[in-house]
Amino acid sequence: MSVQLKKPAAGTIPIHIVDAAGFEAAAGTLPAAQQRWLQSLGFKGAPDSHALLPGEDGSLAAVWAGVHGPGHPYALSLLPRALPEGSYRLADGPLAMDAGAAALSWQLGSYAFERYRKRSRAAATLQLTPDAASRRGLVLAESIAMVRDLVNTPAEDMGPAQLAAAAQQLAKAHGARFRQIVGAQLLAQKLPAIHAVGRAAEHPARAPRLIELNWGKPRAPRVTLVGKGVCFDSGGLDIKSAEGMRLMKKDMGGAANVLGLARMIMALGLPVRLQVLIPAVENSVAGNALRPGDVIPTRKGLHIEIGNTDAEGRVILADALAFGAESRPDLMIDLATLTGAARVALGPHLPALFARRTELARELVDRGLELHDPLWQMPLWKDYHERIESDIADIVNTGKGPMAGAVTAALFLDDFVPPETDWLHIDLFAWNDAARPGRPVGGEAQTLRTLLDHLERRFAKG
Repeated sequence: MSVQLKKPAAGTIPIHIVDAAGFEAAAGTLPAAQQRWLQSLGFKGAPDSHALLPGEDGSLAAVWAGVHGPGHPYALSLLPRALPEGSYRLADGPLAMDAGAAALSWQLGSYAFERYRKRSRAAATLQLTPDAASRRGLVLAESIAMVRDLVNTPAEDMGPAQLAAAAQQLAKAHGARFRQIVGAQLLAQKLPAIHAVGRAAEHPARAPRLIELNWGKPRAPRVTLVGKGVCFDSGGLDIKSAEGMRLMKKDMGGAANVLGLARMIMALGLPVRLQVLIPAVENSVAGNALRPGDVIPTRKGLHIEIGNTDAEGRVILADALAFGAESRPDLMIDLATLTGAARVALGPHLPALFARRTELARELVDRGLELHDPLWQMPLWKDYHERIESDIADIVNTGKGPMAGAVTAALFLDDFVPPETDWLHIDLFAWNDAARPGRPVGGEAQTLRTLLDHLERRFAKG
């Protein structure tokens, strides 16, 4: 653990937090020799910069660190891997670091996926006085790390069975109820679309399934989270190129993010009745694979024409959303690595948000910007529904041409959620394609802090 919640011990190295605006005034309190040292290093308090101050004996006496702001979620993220190994503490000074942001940013900066290869050196340790804010920051960081680990794990070790095991372990840790409906049981339980997509993965560990967690008090408001769990996507018979398949271990990123948000909710004890639903499949090629042109039934009773077997995520979500809506949740949210079109429109850092209520979407976008956990609204433009209407079935899983692909995918899902249900659909990337402080290349949690903030404001009032 790179963040230790304990009263800083004697001998820990102080870190002085500054920003560019306040640097000169803060540096003016230092002895002249140390001021000249900082000047020689060119340190001026710029964000994501730091300087080491030596003591008279040549040992490390202090660190000066520049930040965007004392509450920024990645304020200290550069330091754990940049500083020499050892124990550090936050020094008293004119710029007081928020304890929650300190715990979150330090722990995220310490993250490394080490299942298959260990780092050559440990991250530096930050000792923080334990309080509610620092504990919360650590919960958020640990939940994000769990998401990253799940997404980063290759499909060989993260198939539907292993994803279910991770969900079961999370449920056990927080007193939630766990169950899964596997293989042919999906047909008996009226979840035929999930079965149809995953039936070509014949090994028992790869069998399709619906994973379910339930937690919370019976009278609390009901929140249902649905996560796309395609543990590997070959594209099916409409097979992807080698390049297109390379990162498809991350096609369960929606499921991983849902589990991360569920962990935050349960660990922080939000007063909600939580339901988590994950349709988990592997989209494989075999003699019994789903074919282009097939028409399959769904739990809701609508029939889907398969225009392309590589548009499988929305098909499994159709059954999961219909199932979740039956319990009449106060809010239902799905997260899915659903379309390349959303990435073309918004890039890797901005998940696409689709909402039935514009005021709710605007609130989430504004809060996401404030929390540095952004998402961006795209329209549920009903006029485009005709682009997913089939000549032989109720709906087709591909649009007519490449335009508005993220919108037509969202409209497809909209057909499986009752109109009275308050529903959010988030089309995310779940991946960092370039490193930034606290965000290494690889799996990523996106929008979770923003969604948690909304849930707390909405359901934890009073």
